[in-house]
Amino acid sequence: MEQYKGKVNTMKKSLAIIGILACMCGLVACGSESVSVEKALCTPEEATSIGTRTVDNMDFVVRSDKIDQYEGDETSYNGLISWQNALEEMGEYTGVKDVVSDIGTDQVVIDVTAGGTVRDAVVEIIIEKDGSASSISTTVQYTLGEMMGKAGLNTLIGMGTVFAVLILICLIISCFKLIPKIQDAFSGKNKTSEKSVAETAVDNTIAQISKKEDDQELIAVISAAIAAYEGAAGGATGTDGYVVRSIRRR
Repeated sequence: MEQYKGKVNTMKKSLAIIGILACMCGLVACGSESVSVEKALCTPEEATSIGTRTVDNMDFVVRSDKIDQYEGDETSYNGLISWQNALEEMGEYTGVKDVVSDIGTDQVVIDVTAGGTVRDAVVEIIIEKDGSASSISTTVQYTLGEMMGKAGLNTLIGMGTVFAVLILICLIISCFKLIPKIQDAFSGKNKTSEKSVAETAVDNTIAQISKKEDDQELIAVISAAIAAYEGAAGGATGTDGYVVRSIRRR
């Protein structure tokens, strides 16, 4: 019995050792796998050469006034326009001062510092894995004083615009007070015109009444005169037989 237990223990130890060895072999197999390392797209020297030639060629094309020939290539055309605009702030191009490149396995970023008689500029060139340039842009380098001056000018323009709009709004709001007065003025004119029409109608009515009264008095006087004349002639008196049809004034 004791011999049987001893064999069982020995077998368990053997299986444990085999399991450990199998794990170790697996780890060794995993560690022996080959790791592929991608190669950089270019060397720093090649990036420096590409950046220098690109800037020199752009300056030549701009000075030769041949930008229109590159309208079919959007990247080159935009890069030439950016360089042309930068020359207005740089002055004359004096050459490349420095080249800094960031070389990767998928793209290369080249920053070329181009010198100018007034200011320097940085030309950023981005080259993709297939060797084509995806972006070319030029940024003029301003001094700290120039940047502060531009920032101050932009601040003044912004604040001035805001205050101008606020003043305009205040003026519009202040004009609201005049609206009731204008309405009252127009309504007063209407009332005055209505009053004048009513007064004119009353005056005409009074004039007509006065005219009729005058006519009645005139008729009475004429009738009395005719009656007196007839009485003197024939001896009859009274005005019952006389009717005045109309009176014409001259």
